[in-house]
Amino acid sequence: MKRINILIVLFVTCVNVYSQEVVSDENNTLEYSSFGENINTKKMISFDMALEKYQKLKVSDTIKVKFSATVSDVCKAKGCWMKLDVEGKQEVMVRFKDYGFFMPKDIEGKEVVVSGYAFVEEMSVQDQQHYAKDSGKSEEEIAKITKTKKTYGFMAEGVLLKK
Repeated sequence: MKRINILIVLFVTCVNVYSQEVVSDENNTLEYSSFGENINTKKMISFDMALEKYQKLKVSDTIKVKFSATVSDVCKAKGCWMKLDVEGKQEVMVRFKDYGFFMPKDIEGKEVVVSGYAFVEEMSVQDQQHYAKDSGKSEEEIAKITKTKKTYGFMAEGVLLKK
C-alpha cells in the first residue's frame, strides 16, 4: 500500500512539473513557456500593428490577432490578468479565456506573445477599482478612480512567455 501511495505522489508531482510546455520559434532561437492553448509565433504582428487595429475598432467590436508586447502589470492575487504596454503608448488589459489558465505573478517587464481576441470596451469604475486593488494600489489611488474609461481589452486563448 505504501508503494502505491508513493507512486501516486510521484506521478502527481511529475504531472505538475511538466505541465508547462516549452515552445520554440521556427529557428529554435527563442524559448517560451506556454500557457492556455498551444500557440506559436507564426503570423505574429508587432504591438504597433496591433495598436493600429485597435484604433479602428469601436466599442464591442472584436478581431482575432496575435502580437507580442511587454507585461507592465499582473494580478498579484492569482495571476488572473495582465496588462501589456509598449513605451507608454497604450495599455491593453489581458484576461484569459474561461479563466482556464493563469500567469506567474512575477512577470512584469517580460515579453509575451498573446493570441486571441482584441476588443474595445468601456470599463466601469467598479471594475477599474477592482483591478487596481488586485495590482496592489493604495486605497488613495483606488479612491481617485471615479469615471468610466475606454480601454483596449484582450481575451487570450494562449500565451507564450519568453524565458
